[in-house]
Amino acid sequence: MSNVRTMIAKLARSQAPVYISGESGSGKELAARLIHQNSSRRDQAFIAVNCGAIPENLMESEFFGYKKGAFTGAERQKPGLIEAAQGGTLFLDEIGEIEPPVQAKLLRVLETGQFRRLGGVKDLQANVRVVVATNRNLAQMSRDGKFRADLYYRLSAFTLRIPPLRERLQDIPALVEHFLAHHNFSRRLNKR
Repeated sequence: MSNVRTMIAKLARSQAPVYISGESGSGKELAARLIHQNSSRRDQAFIAVNCGAIPENLMESEFFGYKKGAFTGAERQKPGLIEAAQGGTLFLDEIGEIEPPVQAKLLRVLETGQFRRLGGVKDLQANVRVVVATNRNLAQMSRDGKFRADLYYRLSAFTLRIPPLRERLQDIPALVEHFLAHHNFSRRLNKR
């Protein structure tokens, strides 16, 4: 994990997108938070999004927001997640779950720093750092046509692989100590 910590420190100094890969439960979101906390954006928002939990028909409005009247039920203007992360970091977990039309719009954000709300006609500035993660193989998805190759290229300029715990057994004692202290098991059991 010392290599991972070194990479996190280097990535934190950059403003470029970061692609974090690793198995479920390996600590991808923790790595994204550390990148944010050690960056010049640390005093701004860190917005974490589980892309797999957003219904396909709501994905575009969730990311980009919408104008009043953009669709039935849009009774007021709503900012999207990109606006919520303005000045900070937008962490997109399970990026491989994003549908192709939203992938194209996300690519535009990365290329131009601009986006448009659903139903809007005016481009807005997106001052966000994008960090993405997945346990899927985006390179293979890109080759198979299931993920935009140009978006993958943009996101993978800086990659960070989080090894699973079975590859870093020496970390187990420190993790046990952390979880015992964090959850304060002895106090819960009325033992000292």
